[in-house]
Amino acid sequence: MRSQHRLLLGISHLKLLNTVNVRETLHFSTLLPHFLHSPILKQRKFGRELANLLQLPCPNIPTSHYYKKIHALIVVLGFHQHDVFLVNTLLHAYSKLNLLRDAQKLFDAMPYRNLVTWSSMVSMCTRHGYNVEALVLFCQFMRSCSEEPNEYILASVIRACTQLGNLSIALQVYGFVVKRGFVQDVYVGTSLIDFYTKHGYVDEARLIFDGLEVKTTVTWTAIIAGYSKQGRSEVSLKLFNQMRDGNVYPDRYVISSVLSACSMLEFLEGGRQIHGYVLRRSFDTDVSVVNGIIDFYLKCHKVNIGRKVFNQLLDKDVVSWTTMIAGCMQNSFHGDAMDLFVEMVRKGWKPDAFGCTSILNSCGSLNALEKGRQVHAYAIRVNIDNDDFVKNGLIDMYAKCDSLTNARKVFDLVASINVVSYNAMIEGYSRQNKLVEALDLFREMRLLLPPTLLTFVSLLGLSASLFILELSSQIHGLIIKYGVSLDNFAGSALIDVYSKFSCVGNARLVFEEIYDKDIVVWNAMFSGYNHQLENEESLKLYKDLQMSRLKPNEFTFAAVIAAASNMASLRQGQQFHNQVIKMCLDEDPFVTNSLVDMYAKCGSIGEAHKAFSSTNQRDIACWNSMISTYAQHGEAERALDLFEHMIVEGAKPNYVTFVGVLSACSHAGLLDVGFRYFESMSQFGIEPGIDHYACMVSLLGRAGKIYEAKEFIEKMPIKPAEVVWRSLLSACRVSGHVELGIYAAEMAISCDPADSGSYILLSNIFASKSMWANVRRVREKMEMNRVVKEPGWSWIEVNNELRRFIARDTSHHDSTLIYLVLDNLILQFKGLGYVPNTVSVLLDD
Repeated sequence: MRSQHRLLLGISHLKLLNTVNVRETLHFSTLLPHFLHSPILKQRKFGRELANLLQLPCPNIPTSHYYKKIHALIVVLGFHQHDVFLVNTLLHAYSKLNLLRDAQKLFDAMPYRNLVTWSSMVSMCTRHGYNVEALVLFCQFMRSCSEEPNEYILASVIRACTQLGNLSIALQVYGFVVKRGFVQDVYVGTSLIDFYTKHGYVDEARLIFDGLEVKTTVTWTAIIAGYSKQGRSEVSLKLFNQMRDGNVYPDRYVISSVLSACSMLEFLEGGRQIHGYVLRRSFDTDVSVVNGIIDFYLKCHKVNIGRKVFNQLLDKDVVSWTTMIAGCMQNSFHGDAMDLFVEMVRKGWKPDAFGCTSILNSCGSLNALEKGRQVHAYAIRVNIDNDDFVKNGLIDMYAKCDSLTNARKVFDLVASINVVSYNAMIEGYSRQNKLVEALDLFREMRLLLPPTLLTFVSLLGLSASLFILELSSQIHGLIIKYGVSLDNFAGSALIDVYSKFSCVGNARLVFEEIYDKDIVVWNAMFSGYNHQLENEESLKLYKDLQMSRLKPNEFTFAAVIAAASNMASLRQGQQFHNQVIKMCLDEDPFVTNSLVDMYAKCGSIGEAHKAFSSTNQRDIACWNSMISTYAQHGEAERALDLFEHMIVEGAKPNYVTFVGVLSACSHAGLLDVGFRYFESMSQFGIEPGIDHYACMVSLLGRAGKIYEAKEFIEKMPIKPAEVVWRSLLSACRVSGHVELGIYAAEMAISCDPADSGSYILLSNIFASKSMWANVRRVREKMEMNRVVKEPGWSWIEVNNELRRFIARDTSHHDSTLIYLVLDNLILQFKGLGYVPNTVSVLLDD
């Protein structure tokens, strides 16, 4: 009924305007004689008619022209002198049309202003970003107007403080709000919540929120979004559930905030429930909501689901395309990202700076230099090549594609010096091991800008790849000097660097220094211990991890299973295997490879095969692990069968695969088969390396073809390394060829004078022929060259405790009793006719 009444009023107003020809010329002068001689009641009625006209849709003439003509009529008829309601209506109309200058002129000309007038002006200034002007107007209102402020003007003033970010003024307004009793008003309270959340005071916002008796959808949106931005996503989700229980229907802004919270937590089930709610409430036609759903799935690494939602969206916008491209890039679906970018441009969309930055990252990751250049050309064409993000993306792309010259050209064109550009360029030099260029740029950067942790991480990677410990220590010192607290990323880099330099103690000190460690930091420490074969420390560290709140991931288990493997501790390995199954990580290829290797080193070939067969996601490393396992345990036939099965499955062998295959042939003495596989390597695009040649020499030696092995080495297209000559030397030891053994030993020692293995093998050849003087000369040569044989450690697990020992070890507190038992056992062995074989023993003085 109300809408019908407004429609009838509108028709009468149009009839009125028709009588004065308003649609064409708006010559209001025809009304003046009637107005000037009309009674006061008729004048008031006419004023209300004009006010209603201002609130109705304007006729088919320019909007600003229409309202200005009515404004002119109001002035001519004198309504601006006494009809505050009419002028306020016109003021509101100007505000909606963004005609701020006209509104200000009207406001300045008003002799009488009431609360609505002031409130309209303050609201208009706030809405259009004139926040200082809004606060000045509010101060003028408080000094000149006798009326008390209402909730609307106060809400506008608080919004102005929010946009200015002025805490001091906001606190004064808050005190005024409390004093005047507006603190429980929903409009004022919502504005205060919005202010506090946007400036990081979410707990203060929560106090105001809990004090509100009435909460609108906007109120819930403000507090939920505030918690999401602060990273307290669990609270956001709880509030969302409370909102639904309170029969308040979430709008698209609430849904976007909650989806953001689910993304941060990677709470897949919660996001799916919100997706279902969106479908039930028919929000799936709102492109902004669907964009949020796409972003959620991508951040939860469900790229295929995100792509399905994207494909079903009919009315895509630039944000839809950009979100999908960025998500594919962040999940390393770089090929899909590039395809989407091409399709986006082909369909007439213009990627923005963010979209170009994302695709440049993908081009760099795929080493697609030509595609990157095309994106660069597009950025120039649409005039976004001056955007800092695009320039930094271009530097990074060119650097990753090894085009450092182009990267430097873009870097030199950056108008505003920024840390990101320097970091990208330094990272490019570091990746190419350009030490001088990287340090020169770093020195230049220090004169202009303070380096960030990312700068130091790039330089740490460079020092690690070049094995310069002193540089790494200096960078660590600079990190401390600049007062930059170690975050997880930089801490992991330092742990990795110190571990590679065998400074695992320093790595552990860095590890302890990091306050809030994530699983990446723990994994770096595990990797460091494994790199230095500190297997017991690795297992102890795992116990510490279990006491923390963090959960191990696939990389953690790969590291600790490798530690158990190095110690040949089957019990520890099985315990880790059980935990892997419980955490549903047994399908991961890294974990599977570690399990296969662990069971193989513990002699459990059957369990290794079970671990291998239980996964459907076998990468080439997994195949290699199983082939090598069979080869090392003399199961040559099974190793070769598995290799043929791998080829049938479509997996492409690599360098390591053929090392395992040739090793299997060597152990089984399959001379012809071994040469056939060796010659077939070129079919797979693999160039034989030192390890392959060493296997072939070992194969010939085990077949008794010692001189053929020597001839094979001499015909090698690459310089033989010590491992090749040592293979020949080992064959000479087995066959007893002294002269050829001496020659092989001399060649091996010339390649690596510090390697004790060659000396020991030669000594064993002499010992097998009872040439004791030669044995002594070998020992003297070792001492003269300061070559020390590294002692072989053994270990045994007793009462859940691992014990390590070497020959003639007396470190155990019960060593006297242990040797008494051993002497007793030896006497019993000799009594049974046992004679020890001392042929392969290097005698001590």
